[in-house]
Amino acid sequence: MIGGNISNDEKYNAVISSMQDFTYDWKPENYEDPSMPILKITKSSLGTFQWCQKKYDFSYIQRLPQDQTDAMLKGTICHTTRENFFNDFDIKKAESMNADEVFEYCQSLHPIDDYLDISMTQSAFEAERFIEARAEDKLDEYLPVCNEGKFDANITIDKDTNPKYPLRRDYVIHIQGIIDRIFEVDGGYLPFEYKTGPWKDYKKTMMRKEMAFYQLLIENSPDEVLIKNGLDPEKKVTHWGWYYPVSNYVFSQKVAKRTMTSVMNHIAHLIWSYENSQFPAKFFYKTCSFCSFFGICDAAQEDTWV
Repeated sequence: MIGGNISNDEKYNAVISSMQDFTYDWKPENYEDPSMPILKITKSSLGTFQWCQKKYDFSYIQRLPQDQTDAMLKGTICHTTRENFFNDFDIKKAESMNADEVFEYCQSLHPIDDYLDISMTQSAFEAERFIEARAEDKLDEYLPVCNEGKFDANITIDKDTNPKYPLRRDYVIHIQGIIDRIFEVDGGYLPFEYKTGPWKDYKKTMMRKEMAFYQLLIENSPDEVLIKNGLDPEKKVTHWGWYYPVSNYVFSQKVAKRTMTSVMNHIAHLIWSYENSQFPAKFFYKTCSFCSFFGICDAAQEDTWV
């Protein structure tokens, strides 16, 4: 409409369409050509690279098919249910309920017949969280300000970011991700991740890196992307957290700057691997045997099993 106000959706679409195309099948030698796509990185792709660079090559560059595992199916079902829970939860309806009624209400919004243990644990967790928020007069912080929000940002990686893996030049790359939930806490934002596997203490470092990636994504997204997802561009990520319902383990903390440094180093290492076409396999017998690419990976062939 000529002369009319431009909606937030229109502003968001304009920003996204103005971004250069991005891809996993990236060619550093074509970087100077603006018609060629830049490198795309997500939390999952970076995590795969850290786990095994050859698996990253198989999964993201060669795009080889993978069978859906039971764990993947479980994650999809549970994540969808969690998203629907927060979309459907009615604070006014629950505000006058007693504790038992709140639990029953939460349970009705968690219809996971195949994973009843997770459903029951999540329902109890959310009921307790709601009752505490009500008692502390913080019901305005109970629901997330963003539920399954998609974020896009371009960032610059300096060539000297990681001294161990120096790059040939500075690069602009595209980072992207869908964040489970973002809550507002004490004037700042807390991205929050839900996991369907069991909690192990060794996962804490991995989780901090995942959440630091989300912080990087949020704080570099254009204002239009933030507003589209219900966020105030003036507010920062101050905390992060995660929840493993199988183990009934919840954790949150203030952001850790050293973790962000680690994430930036991993991103630079990934770019270096593209520059040098080096994606070596990381052989580890306890995990390789469960990999979708076990049968075609050189590192997992019979003569390496000693």
